[in-house]
Amino acid sequence: MVRVGIMGGTFDPVHYGHLVTAEAAADLFDLSVVVFVPSGRPPHKQHQDVTDPWERYRLTELATCSNPRFRMSDVEVIRPGYSYTIDTVRAFRREYGEQAEFFFITGADAILEIMTWRQIDQLMAECRFIAAYRPGYGRDHLRKAVARMEAFSGRIHLVEVPALAISSTDIRRRLYEGRSVKYLLPEPVLHRIMETGVYHLASRHRQPRE
Repeated sequence: MVRVGIMGGTFDPVHYGHLVTAEAAADLFDLSVVVFVPSGRPPHKQHQDVTDPWERYRLTELATCSNPRFRMSDVEVIRPGYSYTIDTVRAFRREYGEQAEFFFITGADAILEIMTWRQIDQLMAECRFIAAYRPGYGRDHLRKAVARMEAFSGRIHLVEVPALAISSTDIRRRLYEGRSVKYLLPEPVLHRIMETGVYHLASRHRQPRE
């Protein structure tokens, strides 16, 4: 049986925290592949400025291409309208078949809001969730929150990932302020950002978000 990790996210921009999380999940859950799925129009960020989806896709592709266990999918980038996880998982079900086992990899913050996700019952039936959190985040709080979701017992797994101390928000802020982001993201990604000026240009029109 093939085990597929689905690494969904805005990746604005992708950084080492995302890559370390994906690699840790692949090792811990014996995943055959981890598919990175940059969001197109994320519904939970409809009131926020988000970098062009194809540019985020290209940056993520540069970050993941050297790992044979990682691959890319543009399923959400090409999808019209908002991107919902249930639609993405169903698309992968059609691609990988009924015998595939799916693990959706996300951050702990998202898990705390998971009951608001579209068609959550069907989504939980289709895949298990790997919730990554950084040290000091509050593991007991997370465990209690997951325990309250009795209907989804055994479908949500908590994984501590130290590199999650890196955040896309902080990287955007550093770029906005003209500070170094070296060693926070892969060199090819940094070169692309500096070459295109995508985050420097965007900073003229938006302030870095909290």
